[in-house]
Amino acid sequence: MQSVTISNRFILGIVAFSVSFGLSLVPSWDFNKAFLTGVITASTIYGAALFVDKRRRNYEMFVLGSLHKRIKEMEGLKARVVREINQIEERHNLLYAESQNLQNQVIESRNQRDSLHRELGKFAGQKKQLETEINTLQTEINNSQKNQTELNNAFSVLTAEKRRLESNCNVSRAEIAQLQSQISELQQEKQHIESNVTLLGRLKPQLEEKLYELRIAIQELEVETNEKNQLLAATKTEKENIQATLNYSQTQLAEQKAELQQLQGQISLLQEERDSLQNQVWELLQQIETFNPEPLSDNSQEDETELFPFSEIMEATAAVNTLEADASENLPEEWTNFLKNLPVYELQVLKAVVEQDNPKAAIKKIAEANITMPNLLIDSINERANDTIGELIINSDSESPEVYDEYITHVKKMIAMHEMLMARHPSSN
Repeated sequence: MQSVTISNRFILGIVAFSVSFGLSLVPSWDFNKAFLTGVITASTIYGAALFVDKRRRNYEMFVLGSLHKRIKEMEGLKARVVREINQIEERHNLLYAESQNLQNQVIESRNQRDSLHRELGKFAGQKKQLETEINTLQTEINNSQKNQTELNNAFSVLTAEKRRLESNCNVSRAEIAQLQSQISELQQEKQHIESNVTLLGRLKPQLEEKLYELRIAIQELEVETNEKNQLLAATKTEKENIQATLNYSQTQLAEQKAELQQLQGQISLLQEERDSLQNQVWELLQQIETFNPEPLSDNSQEDETELFPFSEIMEATAAVNTLEADASENLPEEWTNFLKNLPVYELQVLKAVVEQDNPKAAIKKIAEANITMPNLLIDSINERANDTIGELIINSDSESPEVYDEYITHVKKMIAMHEMLMARHPSSN
C-alpha cells in the first residue's frame, strides 16, 4: 500500500513539474526560470500531498481505532449473545423469569437490544425454514405412504398376474401335448408322403413321356385351331345359308314327326309279325328235326347261327335303348357324357368315395394298380367333370376326399347305371 502511495506521489510531482514547466516556458522561453518554477510547484504539490496524506492517515488511524473498539464491543456482544443462546437452550423452562431480567438489561443497553433483534430475526428465518422443511418432510411421508399403498396394489396385481400366468402355463402345457400328438401324426403323414415321392420317382419317366405326347398334341391342336379359324370364316357364310335352310327344315320336321309316328306304329306291327314268324320258324325246325334230324342238322345249325346272333343283337339293342331311356329320364345330358368319358378305375374311385367313410386305402390300391397317385386320380376326375359338367365334384381340401352334397345323387345314379350295364353285359368289362 505504501509503495502505491509513493508511486502516486511521484507521478503527481512529475505531472505538476511538467505542467508548470510548460506554462512558464511558453510566454518567455526561459528554461532556467521555467525549470525553477516547475521544481517549486512540484515541491509544493509534493509537500501538500504529504500533508494531505498525513492528515488522511491520522483520520484513518482514528477511524481504525474506533472500528477496533467497535469490533471488540461487537465481539463481546457476540460472545454474550452466544452464551445467552446457550442459556436459552439449556433453560427453556425458565424463559419467563429470565425475560424480566433481559427487559431490564435491554433498557440499560439499547444497542444490545438491536443486535438481539437482528439475531432473533435470523432465528425466526431459520424457524420458518425448519417449518418449511418439516412440511416438506410431512409431504414426503404422505407421498411415501401413497407409494406404499400403490406398491401394495401393484403387489396384489402381480399376484393375480402370477396366478393367470400359471393357468396359462398349464394351458400351454396341454397345447404342447397336443402339438406333440400332431407332430406324431405329421411324421406318419411324412412317411406317407415319402412313399408317394418314391411312387412319383417311378412315375416320372411315364409322366415325361406323357408330357412329350401332350406337347406334340398341343402343337397339333395349334395347327387345328389355325385351320378352325380359317374354317370359321367359311362357316359364317355357311351359317347364313344354313339359317335359311333351317327354316325350311323346321317345316319339314313337323311333317317327318307325323311320318315317324306312323313308322313307329308300323314298326310295332312288324315286331309282332317278326315274333310270330320266329315262333313259326322254331316250330318248323323242331318238326324237321323230328322227321329227318341228320340231313338237316347242318341247315339247322346254319339257321341257328343266323337266328341266335340276330336275337342277341336285338336284345342288346333293346337293353341299350332302355338304359339310354333311363339315363335320359334320370340324368342330365352332361352327366351321361361324363359317364361315357370316365374310365372304369376312376368310376371305382368315385364309388369308394361315395360308399366308404375313409376311402384313402381303397383309392391308394386303385392308384397302385394303375401306376399313379391318389391325388392325380382325384384331379383327373375333377378335370373330366369340369370339362363336361363345368363344376368340380370332389372336395380334395378335406382330410378324406368327399363328393359335394349337391352332386351325390347324380354320382350314385351313374354308379348304379354302370353296375346294371356290367350285369347285363359282362363282356364289355
